[in-house]
Amino acid sequence: MHARQPLRVPLGREALRWSTFRGEKTLVVAARTVTSTARVLECLPALLRGDGRVAVVFAHDPTSAFSDGVLDLLHDEGCRVIPWGDVAAAAPDLIVSASENIDVPEGDCPVLVLPHGIGFQKHVPDSRAPRTRLSGVVPDRLLESGRAWLALSHPDQEEQLLTTHPKVAGRTLLIGDPCFDEMLLSADRAGAYRAALGVPEGQRLVVLSSTWGPTSLLGQDPGLPARVLAALPYDGFRVAAIIHPNVWSGHGSWQIRTTLAAALDAGLILVPPVHAWRPALVAADVVVGDHGSVTLYGAALGKPVLLAAFGSDAVPGTAADSLGRAAPRLDPLGDVFGQITAAVGEHTPERYRAIAEQAFAEPGQALPHLRTALYRLMGLPEPAPDPPPGLTLPAPKEAVTPVSAWTVATAASRHDGQPAVTVRRRPAAVSGADRETAETFTHLACDEAERDRRLVESASVLVRRGALPTTAAALRWVEETLDRFPGCRLAAVAPAGGGFLVGLRDGRVIEASVTGPTADPGLVAATVYTLLRTGAPLDDVMVTLRIAGVRDEDVSLRLRPRRPSTGPAC
Repeated sequence: MHARQPLRVPLGREALRWSTFRGEKTLVVAARTVTSTARVLECLPALLRGDGRVAVVFAHDPTSAFSDGVLDLLHDEGCRVIPWGDVAAAAPDLIVSASENIDVPEGDCPVLVLPHGIGFQKHVPDSRAPRTRLSGVVPDRLLESGRAWLALSHPDQEEQLLTTHPKVAGRTLLIGDPCFDEMLLSADRAGAYRAALGVPEGQRLVVLSSTWGPTSLLGQDPGLPARVLAALPYDGFRVAAIIHPNVWSGHGSWQIRTTLAAALDAGLILVPPVHAWRPALVAADVVVGDHGSVTLYGAALGKPVLLAAFGSDAVPGTAADSLGRAAPRLDPLGDVFGQITAAVGEHTPERYRAIAEQAFAEPGQALPHLRTALYRLMGLPEPAPDPPPGLTLPAPKEAVTPVSAWTVATAASRHDGQPAVTVRRRPAAVSGADRETAETFTHLACDEAERDRRLVESASVLVRRGALPTTAAALRWVEETLDRFPGCRLAAVAPAGGGFLVGLRDGRVIEASVTGPTADPGLVAATVYTLLRTGAPLDDVMVTLRIAGVRDEDVSLRLRPRRPSTGPAC
């Protein structure tokens, strides 16, 4: 007796008996890599919005070296998944793929191939032979069948392809780039995206972008994120990393997080590999990248760009190649802070306009062009005369481990007749102990949540960033903290009512208030620490707090009157 084959709604001859939505056409999406699958998922909902005539299934092709994570992505998105071997039985009316390296079953349905990056700009290893191939071009067999259609983002790409792949003649469609269009439409939401990523107001966001492979930014220098974080003032910058999905798929998140452990402890925002990279790039104040598409997208969006790597696998004559010749290089062993601030200060949004025009034709029209092509290939009229809706990108989720230990360098001076303290903090995870000079003091400061016990026990300053409900609770925390850690010189906390309390080892408690937006007790503690080291007055004094490279604020200090002990605080 033969086992009955499981039903696969909405496919097969008996599908109408079991289906709720009575699709007239079947569209199969080839799901081969995370990169290519995500690219289709990012544009397909807008194209098919509200149209029940099209039944969509995702066919999982596990043959790629970077197939890990595809099924997880499809399941997270709620997609209907079938094995690649069932595609022929599904009798699709159209196959859509953002991976050109698929083995399409025999048949006569058209195959629409979307780019999963920008155009045809990179040579990649060929999985079928020990050689490289041009990324984005389907095998000659599929071109010869007359079934394949290649979507282009610029008409010059057809001329480029014809010189190396003459069989693409007549098999291209000028679409544009829906991903670029979405980012352009979302440009005015950059501030909201920065806030969603956890970037404090007034700070700049440096985005590190790495493609995959040995010539990529991380392939060349996996220690660069930590060095960038060490070079930039903590109170003026945040750093995010956009890493190509092939790195996540090929090496796994555990390997990435282990390799970048110091940078993550120093506050690196590790952007998830699917979808979130787009708002993160829109949020960037400057991009440090390589020859990957994300760096080129950043330049086309008008961002300052520094190249930390640029592989020879970039195709000459393309927009990526033009960016490689136009953008300045980052010297990772030089003054990284100076190079980044110079790149921002000297940049104009028009700098890379010609390169953007070389990569993208008719910005803002990609979704209408793509929907027209999609429905024409399926043999269906478009659902409405109105174009697909242009939607801004959703805000990303915060993806950062809070920094909980800092190396703090301070200097005392005078400003407008009153004491001034300049503070520069760097995450302790990526900075060694600075030597003190005649003009500067250094100390280690830790949040009470710091997990490295050695750092906590060595810290001169301990802080609690979460506010306590009452002044009594804050005073109790200060006393207990100084008792628990005898090496600590002062402890700082914020009561819920506002201001800060800084307790000294000799029992004095200083009440502090700040005129600006500072909500971090570590900066106030650094101010008190410096005055303590210089022997300056701590009572009834106004101090200019100079947060290095960021802003100045006024800090008012006064000694809290001592009260005789009457037992435990209530």
